[in-house]
Amino acid sequence: MNERLGIAGCGAIGSGLARTAAEHGDVVVWARSEESATRAAEQTGVRVVTDFEHLADCTLVVEAVAEDRMVKRATLSAIDRVLHPTAVIASTTSSLDVEQLAEWSGRPQHFAVLHVFNPVEKMKLVELAYPQRASYEARSRLRALCNTLGKTAVEVPAVPGLVVNRLLFPYLFSAVRMMDLGLDPDAIDTCMKLGAGHPMGPLALLDFVGLDVAQAIGDEIEADVPPRLTQLVDRGHLGRKTGRGFYEY
Repeated sequence: MNERLGIAGCGAIGSGLARTAAEHGDVVVWARSEESATRAAEQTGVRVVTDFEHLADCTLVVEAVAEDRMVKRATLSAIDRVLHPTAVIASTTSSLDVEQLAEWSGRPQHFAVLHVFNPVEKMKLVELAYPQRASYEARSRLRALCNTLGKTAVEVPAVPGLVVNRLLFPYLFSAVRMMDLGLDPDAIDTCMKLGAGHPMGPLALLDFVGLDVAQAIGDEIEADVPPRLTQLVDRGHLGRKTGRGFYEY
């Protein structure tokens, strides 16, 4: 790996990216707390830190924190302050405005969206989206990183939801509305798995993504989020990570 890679965030995406990248070189992961750092170190086997200063030697940092505007803004600003001016910052966002994130990064010429999919180790696609001022060098380095990680990079328009989520989430939300016709989640998911060849049914997929994440993405791409999904989020039933969503785990 030609880059000294840093990852800011140790959730499912950050940890999966760290494990994938660790096969190709040294990786350092930033975690928000000591508790998160301990857990991430156990899950990834890479160096985990809690101070942004430890990212200073990185030539490319991937921000992978929560899909929340203020969290993203604070994280990108903190990363920018410690990195060398030529270092590249990428965000794993799928739904937030690319130009806005580029401005928050403090280096729009060295910024891009690098949208990987969960589970990172298995999913081959990476959606790459760039702000208007992104340099040729930054674009080349990010494509090279994707190649090193064994991913297929596709450059997509810098619009909320990119390609996959912009098409996927209206379909997922339609599946939720099918429940209003009296169908249970397993019936809907079985139809789509056996009839459309999908590896996972839409309601199980929503639980896997996280219903709060799905709601946030739906809001950003201006999709009509079903009341049934909103009610589950309000009750704290967020899918697999809480043990209950459309299914119980």
